Amino acid sequence: YFTSNSHLVHHLRTHTGEKPYKCSQCDKCFARNSSLIEHQRIHTGENPYNCSHCNKSFSSASNLKKHSIVHTGEKPYQCSYCGKCFAKKDVLVEHQIIHTG
Repeated sequence: YFTSNSHLVHHLRTHTGEKPYKCSQCDKCFARNSSLIEHQRIHTGENPYNCSHCNKSFSSASNLKKHSIVHTGEKPYQCSYCGKCFAKKDVLVEHQIIHTG
């Protein structure tokens, strides 16, 4: 169930592949206007999300959240084979190769 018609429309675009929001700088297209706005920061250099610990800035809240692990020491990604924990998902995936070959 979707709480609004716009949420349904956004969801349906995952099935149709429709991407009506086009970047005027590089012609890349997006299903959501918010994704286009975030993408456009690549071209403008805008980084409105600031780390309160080291003053680094980021183009998206999700990138700031990923960065914050540097300061917290959090390691949320656990290997299902040996239990070792990692701060970054891509490092976990690379690690798991030792178990799976």
